Amino acid sequence: MKVHQERIQRLNENKRADGAYVLYWMQASQRAHYNHALEYAIGEANALKMPVLVYFGLTDDFPDANLRHYRFMLEGLKETAIQLEEIGIRMIVTRANPPEGAVQLSRDAALTVVDRGYLRVQKSWRRDAAAKMDCPLVQVETDVVVPVEEASDKEEYAARTIRPKINGLVDKYIVDWDGTAPKEDSLDLDIDGDFLDLSDPDGLARSLEVDKSVPPVNSYHGGYENARRRLDDFVESKLDKYPDESNDPGKDYLSGLSPYLHFGQISPLEFALQVKETGGPGVEDFLEELIVRRELSINFVHYNENYDDLWSSIPDWAEESLKEHAGDDREYLYSLNEFEAAETHDPYWNAAQLEMNLTGKTHGYMRMYWVKKILQWSESPERAYEIAIYLNNKYELDGRDPNGFTGVAWCFGKHDRAWKEREVLGKVRYMSAGGLERKFAIDDYVARIEALQSERKGG
Repeated sequence: MKVHQERIQRLNENKRADGAYVLYWMQASQRAHYNHALEYAIGEANALKMPVLVYFGLTDDFPDANLRHYRFMLEGLKETAIQLEEIGIRMIVTRANPPEGAVQLSRDAALTVVDRGYLRVQKSWRRDAAAKMDCPLVQVETDVVVPVEEASDKEEYAARTIRPKINGLVDKYIVDWDGTAPKEDSLDLDIDGDFLDLSDPDGLARSLEVDKSVPPVNSYHGGYENARRRLDDFVESKLDKYPDESNDPGKDYLSGLSPYLHFGQISPLEFALQVKETGGPGVEDFLEELIVRRELSINFVHYNENYDDLWSSIPDWAEESLKEHAGDDREYLYSLNEFEAAETHDPYWNAAQLEMNLTGKTHGYMRMYWVKKILQWSESPERAYEIAIYLNNKYELDGRDPNGFTGVAWCFGKHDRAWKEREVLGKVRYMSAGGLERKFAIDDYVARIEALQSERKGG
């Protein structure tokens, strides 16, 4: 499969070196399937009659990551290493600053390929490595359907402004392929280094110097095969009812794949292809979420360097309105500790926080309600934003990424319009407990979370 040129970007101008292999620095796209960066590396290696070596740098200090996130990620990496080995590619993992490890291994590489990340830390890693490598560093974008700069050359205002741009390109990029096989085996490459054993992901995660206050969850286990099982179940059992039932917290009609997309354990392209192939009800609505809405989030984080700052994130009308109402009396005020412990007066909000604490994934509709009420019950918009980002990043398996930052910002007016003016929220969209009661059997949701809490306490 020929990787679209629009996915490929040279990060330095170095000439190809004499080397023993083509290095694929796998960091954001932690998978062996539907991975354009891996495909590109194999194609280049085959042309050079060289093997491909895959490298992952495991750092203890990724921003806001904790034991919950690390175990999920390492479960996926263990599986990826096995799948790569099956096609003759060796994967090595070192406990190191990722760009430093990549630079070291690049000294014996003719070419280094890296996948793309959109957060500041991910961009910084790639810039640092590009400046220090002697061989070329080529970035290949593979965690979006439509390449971010091909979709738009600026930060988009809303879904309505980016939708026609993405929809006009999506057929070009929804292309299936059978992965190219490497012609040279790298399993016996003689490489010096202290490489990590991935056979015990939980033990390895616990050996790291990371925040261990947030335990791993059994609701979600990492890896491509787990992602595929969820994808198959979604397409077979839930997609038809997705338009009507996906917003109902008391029902289970979501895919549950956002943690796997977050860690790059499944490709959004593979996801889109399988959904599109069904041709049934729900396809259009779901592809809107998977492609347009998700890639709108990536557009925001990519083009806005201050994506995690409230006033730099939201539109002028929202900032003006929130500041105008910052001094309004709050009916309820809660501290971070009270929010984190799910100790508010609202059983629906508490259930959303508990779902996050216990499972690592809150129902999408309830996550919107959750942020809206933090805004309503905090001393200021700034403090509300800090609390929402902190808790979302700490407990959610799919936090700490473009969707997470954009989802919180949306609740403060990002990508939205002005609504009827109210106390505290101003013209920012309002959500209420009464609305949950009118739309859904919300007590079923609360009962499910309370039962889960009781089960965990009993265990």
